Amino acid sequence: MNVVEYKDVEILRKELVVLKHVDFRMAEGEFAYLIGKVGSGKSSLLKSMYAEIPVYTGEARVMDMDLVDIRRKDVPMLRRRIGIVFQDFQLLTDRNVFQNLNFVLDATGWKDKSEKENRIEEVLSRVGMANKSYKMPHELSGGEQQRIVIARALLNRPRLILADEPTGNLDPQTGDSIVRYLHDIAGKGTAVIMATHNLQLVEQYPARVIRCEGKHLVSD
Repeated sequence: MNVVEYKDVEILRKELVVLKHVDFRMAEGEFAYLIGKVGSGKSSLLKSMYAEIPVYTGEARVMDMDLVDIRRKDVPMLRRRIGIVFQDFQLLTDRNVFQNLNFVLDATGWKDKSEKENRIEEVLSRVGMANKSYKMPHELSGGEQQRIVIARALLNRPRLILADEPTGNLDPQTGDSIVRYLHDIAGKGTAVIMATHNLQLVEQYPARVIRCEGKHLVSD
């Protein structure tokens, strides 16, 4: 089953066409790299999938939600079903790891305290950070912060994870481990799209490659 389906989509930013005639499908459990030069539309494509950038033309569906006609009040529901991993972490610096994750659960409608605690424990264990819940973000290395970000992305059991340059601020060895985590997540049934300019990682951990080039998406 496809979690993403774009047909003849045009994506604009500030009224300028960034990508056009986009045809793209992503199946459950699939891993794909999104590559291309800076400014080629990688981030814009990802942002269109969680309705940060509107889709005006063509057909665009993410998990059966129509992105062309999506109502503002339905955007939070869409985003609850997508895990987003940013290059710059975007952790709340005034809260510890547990409070960062709990904040997301509160914001997405979780009520039961013990259920929330169990879920936080589960996702931290999954990324090898089970004993770090009391740490403040500044007490963690870049790689540890990115693992927390992946744990945060997994909280609501998403069917799709969008990772925008997740290794961009990390040393090569740490970047390797993050990519392995993301492949492991895909292996367990969650689709993962990872935008990257690191072609060495693409070669090292092969998967489907989609290239942003000349305002088009090209599959290798």
